[in-house]
Amino acid sequence: MTPREPSENRWSDLDRPPLNVMSLRRGLVREGGLYCDVEVVRSTGSTNSDLVALAVAGEAEEGAVLVAEEQTAGRGRLDRQWSAPPRSGLFFSVLLRPAEVPVARWGWLPLLTGVAVATGLSRAAGVDTALKWPNDLLVTVGGEERKAGGILAERAGDDMVVLGVGINVTLREDELPVPQAGSLALANAVSTDRDTLLRAVLRTLEDWYGRWRAAGGDPTASGLQETYAAGCATLGRTVRAELPGDRSLVGEAVAIDGDGRLVIATKEGVQEPVGAGDIVHLRLA
Repeated sequence: MTPREPSENRWSDLDRPPLNVMSLRRGLVREGGLYCDVEVVRSTGSTNSDLVALAVAGEAEEGAVLVAEEQTAGRGRLDRQWSAPPRSGLFFSVLLRPAEVPVARWGWLPLLTGVAVATGLSRAAGVDTALKWPNDLLVTVGGEERKAGGILAERAGDDMVVLGVGINVTLREDELPVPQAGSLALANAVSTDRDTLLRAVLRTLEDWYGRWRAAGGDPTASGLQETYAAGCATLGRTVRAELPGDRSLVGEAVAIDGDGRLVIATKEGVQEPVGAGDIVHLRLA
């Protein structure tokens, strides 16, 4: 990947300095490690779309990391838009090629990324980040749960996956896209240094991906299933799952099964695994 020129207005917001790409490369790219390159661009539509295109064209290898200071067409699940002021968050994508892992287990990658992001932010920002199944990152602001980030996994060809992450870091209350959104700053993070946060998250992702891959993607042997469940705010809650085909399911979220699906126990006594859908937390159980 070829670095682009930084913006001439790179210091236009002194509270939001630009990322230091050379420092990031020194801290993350090493012999025998996962990451082969880190590129930071001033602005793009979507880092996921860009990295998928590069991968399909044979212009990016496993471990390529693409970071944008601003995303103008960022996407979450169900093609929801994700936007934020320049340099107010971390918006990045990573290309993976988990050749040793059966494709049937690739569905664990968004959950693995959630564990890595939550762990990395806890260490570097001092913020207790919870996971909402399947891919939202929650923080507590004024005693209220708010979404501060999300994860999107996309296939790139037959043998690659691009993992995209968006995290609100310094978003102020008047900049939130919706009242239910949050940021690390609003959650009283001890650090909002994006270089430090990005290095922590990517190093933790490298560690978890290595464990999972070494275990052939087995979520039990790698410890992923247990760790995700321990940090999942959805478990133990009464939820409504909006499912494909305009169907909904209400019940208690009781487990994450071996395929990474959310198991919901209904009032009829049926336990139904949900592999895709929009989850709404209704109340504490």
